[in-house]
Amino acid sequence: MDIEKIEIIGDQHLPTSLETPLHPNAFDPSDDEKIETIQYHFQKIMEALGLDLSDDSLSGTPYRFAKMYVKELFYGLNPKNRPKISTFSNKYGYKKMLVEKDINIDSSCEHHFLPIIGKAHIGYIPKGKVIGLSKINRLVDYYSHRPQVQERLCLQIMKDLQQTLGTEDVIVVVNAEHLCVSSRGIKDKNSTTTTMEYGGVFEDSIYRNEFLALVADDVKR
Repeated sequence: MDIEKIEIIGDQHLPTSLETPLHPNAFDPSDDEKIETIQYHFQKIMEALGLDLSDDSLSGTPYRFAKMYVKELFYGLNPKNRPKISTFSNKYGYKKMLVEKDINIDSSCEHHFLPIIGKAHIGYIPKGKVIGLSKINRLVDYYSHRPQVQERLCLQIMKDLQQTLGTEDVIVVVNAEHLCVSSRGIKDKNSTTTTMEYGGVFEDSIYRNEFLALVADDVKR
């Protein structure tokens, strides 16, 4: 085990792949089987820390922890949980920018499994299809609920929307606080990270700047 390399990747928050790294048989075990496995191993972690699991407050923690990981924090790992995204024909010929701001990001850093908390701002220019606004929020929530790095999260949201809408004209900005920075390591309580991905007309600075002007105050918060 190369401890130095492990520390460098973790401290620099470096992504190593564009897709979430998963085993080919990642979804062969059922959720209940995964919960049972995680419960067992997290109990061993707690015991290694010296905690007394006979205490009423701690005795159920391994199960609660395992259920939280499988059913809540990381439900977005399973493609079966991707929300059904309704699109509609752009019958009224809307051709201007559509922006959805301040979408909650509630994710986890894949290097330390600590929270990433922030906002996503998304814009697109419709062609033949438009999307129900709440579906954008659901898509962001889905990709957020897996171990992530912020750059990958931005890309996954953008590429899914491009495919769903049938257009490259999509832009995604994510501004977030990483607790792996604020609660460990440098322990900087004030910094945030902003990432941006875009395609199509947003490669043109005129369109990109128009979008950024609409979300500028929100990104600064």
